[in-house]
Amino acid sequence: MEQSPPDSLHEEHPDKSKPKSRRPANTAFRQQRLKAWQPILTPKTVIPLFFAIGIVMAPVGGALLYASSKVQEIIIDYSDCVASAPTCPTMGLVPSGKVSASFKSATPSGSEPRWCTNTTDVPYGISGNYKVPTDTCHLQYYIPDTLHPPVLLYYQLENFYQNHRRYVKSYDQNQLQGHAVSASDIKSGDCSPLQLGEDGKPYYPCGLIANSLFNDTFFSPVQLDTIASSDSQAVYQMTTDGIAWSSDKDLYGKTKYNTSQVVPPVNWRKKYPRYDDTEFPFPPLHTDESFQVWMRTAGLPLFSKLALRNDTAPMQVGHYSMTIYDDFPVTIYDGKKSVLISTRTVIGGKNPFLGIAYLVVGGLCLILGAVFTVVQLVRPRKLGDHSYLTWNTDTPSTATTTGRSLRPGESGA
Repeated sequence: MEQSPPDSLHEEHPDKSKPKSRRPANTAFRQQRLKAWQPILTPKTVIPLFFAIGIVMAPVGGALLYASSKVQEIIIDYSDCVASAPTCPTMGLVPSGKVSASFKSATPSGSEPRWCTNTTDVPYGISGNYKVPTDTCHLQYYIPDTLHPPVLLYYQLENFYQNHRRYVKSYDQNQLQGHAVSASDIKSGDCSPLQLGEDGKPYYPCGLIANSLFNDTFFSPVQLDTIASSDSQAVYQMTTDGIAWSSDKDLYGKTKYNTSQVVPPVNWRKKYPRYDDTEFPFPPLHTDESFQVWMRTAGLPLFSKLALRNDTAPMQVGHYSMTIYDDFPVTIYDGKKSVLISTRTVIGGKNPFLGIAYLVVGGLCLILGAVFTVVQLVRPRKLGDHSYLTWNTDTPSTATTTGRSLRPGESGA
C-alpha cells in the first residue's frame, strides 16, 4: 500500500524558525545537584580537630628546630674588607658585628676572625699574559668543631633584589641553550636593556642576570696549624663540581656562535676584554656551574648561593686562611656580602623559622582547644537555638524600609 503524500506544507518542511532553548540540560552536573559533603561545625568536631592539629604540629616543629640547631656554620661579612682591613701582612680583627658563628664548642679567646687586604695581579686568558690588578681580601678564622661532609661554602648577598620583574625576565633561553640567536631576535627579545653591544653585535650571554654575575673568586681554605710536608696537604680542597642542580645543567648548551659574532657583557670585560679563538675563547656556560647557580634567581633580597663544596673529607678543628678576589661591588647600593661555611641536615641548612612556625601554630591550636573545651563544659551553647538569630533579638530596628537611618522625629513604624 502506497503512503499518501503529506497533506500540508508544514509537515513536509518543519518550521525551523522556532528559537532554541538556552536552558541547561536536566543533569546533576548542569543543574548543580551533585552530591557534596557539607560538614556542620559543632563543638564535638571542632575541639578534637584543634587538639589533633596541635598534637601533630608541635612535635614536628620541635624536630625541625632540633635539626636546625645541629647545623654548624660560620658567617663572615667581608663587604668592607678592602676599605677597612689593614694592609697585609698585618692582620686586623674583623668587627664582631660582622661575624656570626654557631658551633657546639666556643671559639677560644684570641682566635677571633681576622682580615687584611692587598692588591694582586690576576692573570686572565689562555696564556695568562693579560693581568689585572685586583683587590684581594685575606680572611683567617677558627673552626672549633670538626665539620663532617658535606661541607658547603656559600656566598650570601643582602639587599640585592634578584626578584625584580625586569631583572628576572632579562635573558634569552635559546641563546643559553647554545643557539646562535641573531641580533634582530635578541633586540626584539627579553634581554632588554642589555641586548646589543658594539657594532650591533649581541651580548653573549645577554641580559641583566648574566651581566650581574657574582664574580668574587673563593680559594679553598688552608689550615694554618697543620704540620704538613707540603702546602698541598694543608689545603682543604673544595670544588665547584656538583653545586648546580641537574635540572639546571640541562638548560645550557655549547654555543654555536663564532667569536666574531658577539661581544662579552659589560661587567665581564675585566675577565673577557674580548672574544677570540686564541686568547679569550667563549666561557663554557654549559659546564660553568657557578654561572648556572647564579642564573637561578632568588626570591628574596637576602639569599645564599652555593659556591664550593667538599663531599668526602671532614674539616678538622683549627685555624684556617682563605683568599678572596674582591670584584663584586655591594657598598654602592648599601648591600652586603658574606662568606658562609656550613654543614647540613636532612632539612638543609640552618633555618629555625620553619620549626618555630610549627611550634607556634601547634601551641595556639592546643590552647584554643583547651579554651573551647572549658567553655563547652562550663557554659555550653544549645545547638540550633533560633534566639541567636538577628531577627529574633530584642534590639529594635534603626532602619526604615528605604534602607536609610531614621531622622530626628521619625518613628520606625
